Amino acid sequence: MKKIISIALAAMLVFAMAGCSKSEAPTATTAVPAQTEAQTQAPEATAAALTGTVATDGSTSMEKVIGALGEAFMEANPGVNFTYNPTGSGSGITAVSEGRCDIGLSSRSLKDDEKASGLIETVLAYDGIAVIVNPANGVEDLDLETIAKIYTGEITNWSEVGGSDAEIVLVGREAGSGTRSGFEEIVDVKDKCQYRQELTSTGDVITAVSQNPDAIGYASLASVKDTVKAVKVAGVAPSEETVKDGTYLIQRPFVLVTKEGVTLSPVAQAFFDYATGGAANDIITAAGVVPVN
Repeated sequence: MKKIISIALAAMLVFAMAGCSKSEAPTATTAVPAQTEAQTQAPEATAAALTGTVATDGSTSMEKVIGALGEAFMEANPGVNFTYNPTGSGSGITAVSEGRCDIGLSSRSLKDDEKASGLIETVLAYDGIAVIVNPANGVEDLDLETIAKIYTGEITNWSEVGGSDAEIVLVGREAGSGTRSGFEEIVDVKDKCQYRQELTSTGDVITAVSQNPDAIGYASLASVKDTVKAVKVAGVAPSEETVKDGTYLIQRPFVLVTKEGVTLSPVAQAFFDYATGGAANDIITAAGVVPVN
């Protein structure tokens, strides 16, 4: 009798162990795809592991691309808050230098003295600077020399470049703007421009030109709307393709600025790696600029 009971108990134990094994297997199977998806969206860490805030500050021209990257990063990482303060390139560089943000945003390369102070630039993408006029303006094409003469006041009437008989109204950005710095350096008019209006954002420049048939301005290609017209430069229209192949002459870098010796927080580092590592190239391209990687 004892032998029979022992056999029965042994059989029950085998069945119990088998039952435990079957109940645990589905849990292990379903955990793998969930982790893989999270790693695809944010390569450096799973969505559940990332919490905190990524603070960025700087270039207004980078609003579209940095906004798209921040939104995608937050969607992949629900515990993350991403902030963007559109103050202009110069202010963004100062902010990261003073420790008031994680990553500065600049639409120009860092100057030698900024690099000497310990700042580091990482090029995220390249952007064309479009020369824009009012849609009612008949001028379609200007070369660099002519653009320079317009902005330095040597050419003052649209009739001199094939347009109507009207005084040219020069619109540009404020001192310290990355867009202004890039435009003036490429066109070779630094500190020579005879601006009628100096505005503090890309959007303001576009609005001013859209409201004045005699105005000319410049703006990030990614930000240009159908309320203005981008003229060709030396026969080449600004586009992603012409910026990428170098045939469009007025282009500049979009730069992420960090500080040497300052370690980014885990969440800020994860965003930096995500934006610059190639995983976000489709998002960068959709924002109208050309990714570096």
